[in-house]
Amino acid sequence: MDNKASITALMSSFGRAFHAENEEHPVFGDFLAKELMTGEEYTAVQGYLIGGAQFFEPEIDPDEQTPEELLRQLINKHIAPSPLCRAAYTEKALKTAVLTGTKQYVILGAGMDTFAFRETEFLSKYRVFEVDHPLTQADKLERITRAGWTIPDNLSFVPVDFTKDSLTERLIAAGFDPSVKSFFSWLGVTYYLSSEAIDTMLSALSSICANGSALVFDYPDEDFFAAPEKRVQNTIMMAKAGGEPMQSAFSYSELEKLLEKHGFLIYELLTPDDIQRDVIDKAGADIKAFEHVNYCLAVRKN
Repeated sequence: MDNKASITALMSSFGRAFHAENEEHPVFGDFLAKELMTGEEYTAVQGYLIGGAQFFEPEIDPDEQTPEELLRQLINKHIAPSPLCRAAYTEKALKTAVLTGTKQYVILGAGMDTFAFRETEFLSKYRVFEVDHPLTQADKLERITRAGWTIPDNLSFVPVDFTKDSLTERLIAAGFDPSVKSFFSWLGVTYYLSSEAIDTMLSALSSICANGSALVFDYPDEDFFAAPEKRVQNTIMMAKAGGEPMQSAFSYSELEKLLEKHGFLIYELLTPDDIQRDVIDKAGADIKAFEHVNYCLAVRKN
């Protein structure tokens, strides 16, 4: 395994960057996403999307649109909705949590997230911990250096190999305070984990969460894998082809029981219709929420 960003991470970053640069009313304005990609990567993803346009939209005729029009259509429909909407929802929830005493923010599976470099005022007051696989994190640090960014004093990188490392031990060693109310984001990850791995993660989080701490994550519902929608099936196929097959999905009752087992209560759950109304339409953006993908905000209660 090398330490290069996965195709999933690169596609997500490309979608965030393109959307921020080309939409009058972006759902989420990640103006730094492009800086973490090399020019070659950006061009390669762009070419991959244009070249594979008919995989996403079989009836499309690439010759009838400019490359920019084609990219915008593909990104707004297939690539950007999930990364953009879950980031917008999570960062809004985080800022609300800060008003009720949250002092630490932990980004699980941080990948190429740019929060700590966009929200410099937040970093002047609160601690942020980025958790990721050591090789993935090493790649990101190389990208940060190449971009010429300064790492904020309150940002800690926490490398964790979940096959052999303890998340709780690594976080505490990095300065995380389990007695302090915290906020955890776990975005774009549960799809790729077994139910056993998700259970293990929730157990670990429960053991270091102070009462009132919050966890935000996105997950596919119980109809996801059999969904008839073309873009859902395309996403499943792309993940498998990229060596990162999707594994887990949950009904509301299954999720509720799993969270309760580890001391978490569902505080808010957004369905695609909710995401469309509360996140996308409020921004005035021209995209559609991804089918069968929900967002959950859970709170730790002792």
